[in-house]
Amino acid sequence: MAEPPRRHRRRAAPAAPALAALAVLAGTPACADRPVSPLPVRPPASTVGAAAPPTTAAAPETSTGTRPSRNPAPSPPARSRTVRPAAPASTALPSACLGAVRYDLVLAETELALLKSLCFATGGVLRIRGIGPGLVTVDRADLVSRSYEAGVVDIRFVRTGTVVVTIPQDGRTYPITVVVV
Repeated sequence: MAEPPRRHRRRAAPAAPALAALAVLAGTPACADRPVSPLPVRPPASTVGAAAPPTTAAAPETSTGTRPSRNPAPSPPARSRTVRPAAPASTALPSACLGAVRYDLVLAETELALLKSLCFATGGVLRIRGIGPGLVTVDRADLVSRSYEAGVVDIRFVRTGTVVVTIPQDGRTYPITVVVV
């Protein structure tokens, strides 16, 4: 079998180091564009007659143009006896709230008379399984997004508020109050 010409092998060999160098250089500008914040330093003590701390002329400069400090990190501020304000109510869910989860309600296995209310975070979904199309109703359509497929109703709670979901079963209607936080 004939061996390929040497000129083809010579061209392929320098390409690998060139590509590796190009890959290294391609990542360099992204690092140089990021701003670098200076390190925290303790301000010099302002006492009368105190000598200034010695400086070294050979200290390397950082990318911000300042010389690194040889002083230790500042000590934490003295603790005071102030009372911290409570966390805002909008960030903490009530303990009874389920959060932004999917809650499966299987009608064949659930006694609807016992289920009076639920609590979800915005984005939560109430999935009702085993019901026909158009049977489940809500009193606040502006707070939910509904869909139906193959005996399953999905009600996604898209805004905060209170929604009453009504589910018919065995000739009765069962209202479930859903609080959305």
